[in-house]
Amino acid sequence: MSVLIFVELDNGSVKKTSLEAVAYGAEVAKLTGTTATVLALGAAETSALEQTGNFGATKVLHVSDEKLSHENSLAYADVLAQAVQQENSKVIIISKSGLGDAVAARASAKLKAGIVSGVTELPVIDNGFSVKRSIYTGKAFSTVEVKSDIKILVVKKNAIEALEGTGIAKIESFTPTLRDSDFLASVGQIEKASSELSLTEADIIVSGGRGMKGPDNWQPLLDFAHALGAATGCSKPVSDLDWRPHHEHIGQTGIKVAPNLYIACGISGAIQHLAGVNGSKYIVVINKDPEAPFFKAADYGIVGDIFDVLPKLTKAVQDLK
Repeated sequence: MSVLIFVELDNGSVKKTSLEAVAYGAEVAKLTGTTATVLALGAAETSALEQTGNFGATKVLHVSDEKLSHENSLAYADVLAQAVQQENSKVIIISKSGLGDAVAARASAKLKAGIVSGVTELPVIDNGFSVKRSIYTGKAFSTVEVKSDIKILVVKKNAIEALEGTGIAKIESFTPTLRDSDFLASVGQIEKASSELSLTEADIIVSGGRGMKGPDNWQPLLDFAHALGAATGCSKPVSDLDWRPHHEHIGQTGIKVAPNLYIACGISGAIQHLAGVNGSKYIVVINKDPEAPFFKAADYGIVGDIFDVLPKLTKAVQDLK
């Protein structure tokens, strides 16, 4: 019996958010007196799979079938269900993402498992099995008791601190039965965003709003982000105006992020944008309007013209390096 952790791969490596899920799953395994097993689907570097051992995994089930090289929630959920049966797993951990949500929902139906999404803390198992989850786009929390035999926890980023230790997970080849009905739809083409860092994986994000005044004024923000090693994002009005690519749109109708540090430059702080960033560990707001709503949600604020502030911050970061 083991806690089973589904991980996502990107260019042969395990995504950072999935490594956080591994660390979370390893802690759940300690609570329940079991071990942590990782399920990885698709092409992956051996060293990348072994790295999950640094975060507490003892074993990796690797499915290298070419059919699974592209994200397919139908097939992935089917494989996950078979791995659960082989490992006799009672708790499944999945990192919250577009793919993770889809796989979790389908696997829940297949396994008749209770599912909790947006989990923010380790479960409490002293009297039953309950977990804390984020609700209302992060504005509140609820505690959910799960009574099903099999439980699926979809974990938010930064749910626990993922400290990397030392250890090598044992890799085992896993050969599930793949059903033709799971492949009736196929991926014809994949177009990836050209940005260096993924918004959902980034530890630091620097975002701009209409306060940037136009598409030709973003260089100070880009220079600051580059100095920090940060990903760049934007508010919905900015993407609607085509000042920045739509894949950078952060908010309730865009990408929801949870970095360790979110820096908002010239963004007023509309509720739709806040819904996409309130999972951030720390929020810094730079705005010349001291009455901007975003300051109420900020951990730190700078009142000033972003075109004066950003170059000074960039220089300060460069000097520290």
